[in-house]
Amino acid sequence: MKLSPSTALAFAGALVALPATFGLAGQKRATAYFNPADGGGSMFIDAGNGLGEPLNVIISGLSSPDVLNEDGLINYARAIGFSTECFGIHLGNPFPANLGDGHGWVNQTVELREDYGDASAGTCLESLIGGDHFRVYFQNGPSADSGAAFLAVSKEEPATDNHDIVPDGYNIGRDELVSGAVGTTSYNGVTYSTTAQNVTGLLPVGSNGVNHGIAIDGIVTVLTVTIQ
Repeated sequence: MKLSPSTALAFAGALVALPATFGLAGQKRATAYFNPADGGGSMFIDAGNGLGEPLNVIISGLSSPDVLNEDGLINYARAIGFSTECFGIHLGNPFPANLGDGHGWVNQTVELREDYGDASAGTCLESLIGGDHFRVYFQNGPSADSGAAFLAVSKEEPATDNHDIVPDGYNIGRDELVSGAVGTTSYNGVTYSTTAQNVTGLLPVGSNGVNHGIAIDGIVTVLTVTIQ
């Protein structure tokens, strides 16, 4: 079948537009993150008792796009020693965050726990004896769409102590997650290279307004994750 010149031109234009239409999800964002405070948000999640827990790790919007969604981040988490909750059961209430992106206060996308070397069942052990865990929030709203993942990381006590945060648990949890992430890791056939940069000025120093009265050092670690 022979196309008319006008039809052929329209068809060629549609082909050119395809990457723009379908390829956005695969393109890197241009910004590592936006400061939530600039959009009326907060670097503390709401613990439901008038206090907050710090968003102390950010997975940069400059990371590989396939990391910056729920499924991709879960696979990355498994590469660095975390996994989904024991048998998919979550105990306790979700904590919302406002990342200043126009979405307002939004509950965590997912909560991930230290898996003690067993991605399928190790988080059941964490639920019993305690360990590191984190809640995930994506900054993807209409007014600040960096695509970055903000993590509220902490180290918690065992179930017998109601999973309270250990002394200095926000700083410890952050540092242990970062230690396991930096460098080259892999899971399920995907290899990641992760670099880290510490940033000050996003969080305050001290315990004022912090859940459990645990002081924080004011450091947020920004991870840039590249799929090899």
